[in-house]
Amino acid sequence: MARTFFVGGNFKLNGNKKSIKEIVERLNNASLPENVEVVICPPAAYLDYAVSLVNKKQVTVGAQNTYLKASGAYTGENSVDQVKDTGAKWVILGHSERRSYFHEDDKTVADKTKFALDNGVGVILCIGETLEEKKAGITLEVVERQLTAVLAEVKDWTNVVIAYEPVWAIGSGLAATPEDAQEIHASIRKFLASKLGQATADQIRILYGGSANGSNAVTFKDKADVDGFLVGGASLKPEFVDIINSRN
Repeated sequence: MARTFFVGGNFKLNGNKKSIKEIVERLNNASLPENVEVVICPPAAYLDYAVSLVNKKQVTVGAQNTYLKASGAYTGENSVDQVKDTGAKWVILGHSERRSYFHEDDKTVADKTKFALDNGVGVILCIGETLEEKKAGITLEVVERQLTAVLAEVKDWTNVVIAYEPVWAIGSGLAATPEDAQEIHASIRKFLASKLGQATADQIRILYGGSANGSNAVTFKDKADVDGFLVGGASLKPEFVDIINSRN
């Protein structure tokens, strides 16, 4: 079945009003395919600002993190309700930087995913292995473990997009080959089919998120199970438009 091409832009802890306005205006003025979904994820302080600037129907805004409580004494956290109140519609959860730097384990990611979905925000769920795990040949074991935690909490995957992000490729300039990515993505979909049924698995979009850029994105074009990209540093640059247009 045809799955809508999806490109997420994770700005990480980068940007200011000037640069975010430039990025959004570049998207607003670009010729983008009708059949693409683009989600830009600026720092939380700029969610409302980014939403106010977007005028392309293919483009929406997402947060980079949310907590598993709607409100309360949780200093520094992002509330799903408050993210929604800005007009943002998605959140990135389970990113390797959250898992590594902020010690979020599989259960925490699963709980946050369930809470976000239950409260009306779509989730870009990140999974992926480290270089050590790749060398040990346990890539599938790692991603299946990460997914199993979420499967225990989430039954409806309609509003989940999975981003396979090999940790060893993020920000390193290294990237899996399109063939490698397709092989892993196909294995992820097969695993999901075993848990959720083939029809559901066929509807879930699986993004590649390891140093995708304007040059290599087009090389993934014909891979059946690569349904888009979660882009880091390149989402801050003009080449982000090239990535969005890479299926044309």
